[in-house]
Amino acid sequence: MATESLEDAIRRAGSPVELLRHSPARPHLFPVAAEFTNWRAEQRAWRTSCVLFDQSHHMTDLYLTGPDASRLLSDFGVNTLAGFGPGRAKQYVAVNRDGYFIGDAILFHLDEGQYDLVGHPTVANWLRYNAEAGGYDVELDVDDNSADRLPPGSPPACYRYELQGPTARPLVEKLIGGPLPDVRFFHMTEFTVAGHRVRALRHGMAGQPGFELFGPWPAGAEVLAAILEVGAEFGLVRAGAKAYSTANLESGWIPTAVPAIFGPEPEMAGYRAWLPAAALGSLGGSLDSPDITDYYVTPYDLGYGRVVRFDHDFLGRAALERIAADPASQRRKVTLVWHPDDVLGVVRSLITDDGRPAAKFIELPKARYAFFQVDRVLRAGAPVGLSLDVGYLATERAFVSLATVDQAAAEPGTEVTVLWGEEPNSRKPAIEPHRQVEIRATVAPAPFGAGSASYRSS
Repeated sequence: MATESLEDAIRRAGSPVELLRHSPARPHLFPVAAEFTNWRAEQRAWRTSCVLFDQSHHMTDLYLTGPDASRLLSDFGVNTLAGFGPGRAKQYVAVNRDGYFIGDAILFHLDEGQYDLVGHPTVANWLRYNAEAGGYDVELDVDDNSADRLPPGSPPACYRYELQGPTARPLVEKLIGGPLPDVRFFHMTEFTVAGHRVRALRHGMAGQPGFELFGPWPAGAEVLAAILEVGAEFGLVRAGAKAYSTANLESGWIPTAVPAIFGPEPEMAGYRAWLPAAALGSLGGSLDSPDITDYYVTPYDLGYGRVVRFDHDFLGRAALERIAADPASQRRKVTLVWHPDDVLGVVRSLITDDGRPAAKFIELPKARYAFFQVDRVLRAGAPVGLSLDVGYLATERAFVSLATVDQAAAEPGTEVTVLWGEEPNSRKPAIEPHRQVEIRATVAPAPFGAGSASYRSS
């Protein structure tokens, strides 16, 4: 049976919004244990001791080698590759011709001419298509996440263990039997753990210092056992999928913005015909525009302006140059701290019957109910931005969302409103009959550091 392409699925549904709004696709699931203890304790560990995230299974790896590997990456990435030698990594960002965001991933330069792009498959798929369509002399090797890898149950190519928190550094020093080498943020070094060569990226995911350790899958079990044995002395806590899914709410990374791939340009029509419809996901939230471009964001809206470099030609450069020249037009990434009384009002509506439908159910700790969550942000009743991810942080005892808002609404302490729930209700399986409600929120910084919950609505 032929696989339906995204282009065919859009024609069948009538529009991109209609297709995504009613898609049965669930929010992204991490194919690891949901909890090892409980997600509240696992969240707190990245603030008080050290947390271990197992990232071996939920991300796609795209390995790139060959004469045109760097040219492909440069042609479709806003980042510069100048000075990007082996042993370094960066947040790689791709946009469309109009400068709107397609996706991001972590790009590792492993060895001379050998790269590994790690993350959601959005950017990997985009590069794969353009490598084929553009005739690039590049070899691509895809290792899908464990939910999609074939044959089912086959292991990943490599393990990835993330260590985060105030005791991560002394833990790793004990693990390797000596002081850490001097390694800068997003630079790599090498360790020996349990007799195995281990690569380490100096990293930080939950707003805390840490390291990402990775290597060939067959060595993963012994490396993990060594980490757990040493980690007991440093309060190491293994975190499951529930806690991991909320780490971005502190670090300020927005994981799933709607990709800007629905334009009429030939490269986009060809890409949608190449891409399976099932590769995209679902759309949820209170933004109900029939125009898919209303869901788009730019790298500047997501806080990626710092990685845009105009020292090379890339798809979308001219558009981003115009956007960069007009800072007032750019939105700003912020954290929204939801008002406790209004969150309690949603919960109260679930357990009381006043003759009206209840509000949209709030899942804990991650409340996103579609792969792409896009809720309206209002100020004095007028739209000022988009809320793009949402959940609860036990570290701050706060319910928060990550949003991009107009400059005039972006100062910490600004009072706004998030419109929660869909009107009309879509046909997604995650949607029960509900009514839409307004939830007051206060603008806070992103990343969301210790003490940020002081930004509460009064």
